[in-house]
Order: sequence, then structure tokens, then C-alpha cells
Amino acid sequence: MREGAEYFTEPAGAAQRRYEALRAYFLDEMPAAEVADRFGYSTASVHQMATLLRKGRLTLFAGTRPGPKGPRKATGPLRARALELRTAGHSVTEIAAALTAEGMLITAAGYPATGALTAWHSIGTLLLAKCARKPRVSHAGTLADDAGLAFALGLTALPKTTHLGSYSWRVRRSSNQNLLSGLVKALRPLGLATGEAGFNCDFHAIRHHGDQAVLEKHYVPRRSQRTRAVLTFFAQDHATADMVYANADITKAEQAAEIIAFADYWQQATGSDPGLLVFDSQLTTYKILGQLSGRGIRWLTLRQRGKAELARLDTLPGRAWKTVTITRSGRYRRPRLHEDMIRLRDIPTKVRQIAAKNIGRDEPTLIITNDLTTPGKNLFARYAERMMVENELDAYIAGFHLDALTSGVPLNVDLDTTLTVVAGNLYRLLALKLSRYEHATPETLWRDFLDCTGTLHINPAGVTCALNLRSHHPALIDAGFGELQTPIPWWDDRILKFRFPPR
Repeated sequence: MREGAEYFTEPAGAAQRRYEALRAYFLDEMPAAEVADRFGYSTASVHQMATLLRKGRLTLFAGTRPGPKGPRKATGPLRARALELRTAGHSVTEIAAALTAEGMLITAAGYPATGALTAWHSIGTLLLAKCARKPRVSHAGTLADDAGLAFALGLTALPKTTHLGSYSWRVRRSSNQNLLSGLVKALRPLGLATGEAGFNCDFHAIRHHGDQAVLEKHYVPRRSQRTRAVLTFFAQDHATADMVYANADITKAEQAAEIIAFADYWQQATGSDPGLLVFDSQLTTYKILGQLSGRGIRWLTLRQRGKAELARLDTLPGRAWKTVTITRSGRYRRPRLHEDMIRLRDIPTKVRQIAAKNIGRDEPTLIITNDLTTPGKNLFARYAERMMVENELDAYIAGFHLDALTSGVPLNVDLDTTLTVVAGNLYRLLALKLSRYEHATPETLWRDFLDCTGTLHINPAGVTCALNLRSHHPALIDAGFGELQTPIPWWDDRILKFRFPPR
């Protein structure tokens, strides 16, 4: 083959891979099972795609859309508001914060609007439903009669379920990624989402409960079986436990490279590569680990126990193992470690292997990393803390109904997971203001503070939210919510205040 043929034999994107697979099936008359093995599909998926193509229901090439390419300048209301703030003497950081608060980040992210509703109205309604812990888009209709929530977005009534469902189908992955980038930029000045301590990364399969969707099968731990599901990827800032990234638009063929996609995203959002990436052994391949090492990105993961390696470790004398003390609660605080520099296939340079015994397992646990300077006991303890991402995912599942699949279409689920990350950070910002609630789960915050009622008193100067009596009000009062006076930009800077009943 001529140089450059790998562009066709090893398609990189999902659309090109689908095209090459169907071309091999129809023109080369390759059996469906062989196409599935070659391009990373199941045999059933190949037959399904072929059927959809025959019926004219599968689009392989997206039509071009007119309009400017590349970065967009601030125009219209966004530019006018930025100039107004600059004239008033505000700094660039303050302007960015104000525009974000005004919902203009939603417009800048490229979310679509309609003739009657702005992008902020549609996305804001979906975010309200997520923060109100509505498990499905169809359940958001229960909020439609709440005049107070509609007023919060500057509307007389919230959009109906039919609009929210159809709207989510119009959202593209690029808009969700732009929103997550804006979220990170807004959190970093607050000392959150810095990435300095690295990230915990994990996949989560969201099961599809119907049988109509063209979805691949993934292992769903809660079902202990492989079933049709949408594979989602999450990255968590280790220092603050905040989720900073999510992607639900992943196929099996793209699964291993998703950690590269996250590194690219973080570099674009912050201008620097991510810190130490920690994940389990099933998340990616040695080839991808080699690519991360080539970019100078540190990683830490497990190595599967091979018989030959276990036999080699078993022959080592006792003095080859060093007992260390780990500062942590619970058992197994004095593991025995042995370190080697080893070579692994598809990784061009040697990597560091830390074998650990005396941690409650019959065989040693093998940790591999390209971090050659951090003490071994610190890396062992750091990998044990990877469970934080699984705990946070459990909190999101319980707090925001993450597993309640909104649609069989990955694009729709991608919006749902993106809004879950945004809602989780909003809840976390509230938790950080409340004494003794800094690490509370979304479910706890909802039960103690947000699932309450009150009355809105509206006048030309502003809005006062008179809350009905709740036993947890002292925590809000101690946090300063009784004196809080917040101008709301889309209310023409009218002031929002809270009033608590006397006790």
C-alpha cells in the first residue's frame, strides 16, 4: 500500500469508521462478523446499520453549514454587555464572571435557540430540572406549573416537555464541551478544578431500558451483565473531588483513546496538560499509555497479574520487599512494596512497577506508572484514593438520577451527563458555604436545604424570597444568606434577597 493508506484502513473518527465498515460490507461483500471484528462493532450492529442505510435512515455525511469558521468574536448583546461592564471599570475577570452569570456562556457555547426561546431559557430549564432531581426529561413537566421557577429564568412559564425533548436532540457535543470549558474557567478563580493534584478517571455504562436504539453492549456492574448501554467517561479533580468533564458520545472503538481526548480538552480549556491521571487497568491500552508518556503526561494504573510475573515475584527474597507505613484510616496501613523498572509492549520506554503485598489479597497487586520521582508508598496511597471517583459517581446516580437514561441516542445522554456535572458543581458550591456540609452528597443538600417552599415578594426594586420554616435554616443564616443581596442580570439587575421566619 502507498504511504497514507492508513487513513482509510485505520479510520479515526466514528463517522469515517461507520462509512468504511459499510463500504466493506456492501462493496467488498465482507461477512458481517468479519466487518464487526475489523472495525470494532458487534455483528448485530453491522446488520442494524446496513438495514438503516437501505431504508434511508442512516446519514453517513453531514451537510456543510454556512457561517464563520473558527473562533467567534463577541457580537450583538454579548459585545454590548461586555463594553458596558468595561466602561464601568470592571476587570476582565469580573466581566467574564458577570457574563457567565447572565447565561451568556450558554450562547457562547453554541447552544441553539428558537424563535421564541433563547438558548439560556432552554438549557436553563433543563438545568433546573436536573438540580430539582427530576429523573427524566419527561418528568420536567411537573415543574411547568411553578410560576416561581419560570420567574427565576425571566419567563412567565417554563417550556413544555415536548420542547425540552426535541431541543436536546439539536444539541451537539461541541456545545457541551464548550460549556464544560467555561465551567472550569469559572471554578478555577474560586480555587476549584485546579487539576494540580491530578485527576481520577473512570467509565460508567448507563443502561438503556428499551430495544429500539442502535447501541453497543457494555458491561453494566449493577446488572452484572453486558447489555445495551451508553458508555460515559468522567474525570474528577482529585484535590476537590469536583467532576470537571463528562462525555457520553463514545463507541467501543474510541473507548481506549478517551483519556487522550480528555487530555486534549484540558489543555485547550486551561492552557496546560493535566496532572497525574489515575485510572484502572481496563480504561485504556498500553499503546495509549505510551502516547501519554510521549506527551509528558504522568499516569498511574494497575497491571493485570500475569503468571510469569507472579512467579518471578514469588522467587524474590524477603529483603527485596520493603515495609512502609501509609497515613490513612482503616486496615492495611503497612503494605510491603517491591519496585522494578520494566518494559511493556507498545510502551517505548521503561515504566515503574510497584508490587504491593500485605493488603488483604493472596497475590501481589501490581501498580505501573511513568512517575519516576514520587515515593512508592505515596503512589500506592494515591491509587487507593482513586475510589473517590466511584464514590462521586454513586452520589451523582443517587442525587441526580444519572442512570435514568433520557434517550437511546448518545447525543441526548451527553447533554444529560454534561448538565449533571454542572449541577454537581452548583451543589458543591452551596456545600462549601455551609458549616459541616462541605462533603455532603447532593441528596443530603436537597433534603435539608433545597426541597422547601416559600413565597416570592416582587416589587420594582427586587425580589424577596420568604422561606417557610425549616429546622436547618440556622446553617443558611450562619452562612450569610440572611444578609445576601444578589443582583440578577436578567432581571435588569434587580436584587434577590432571602427572608427567614423568626424562630
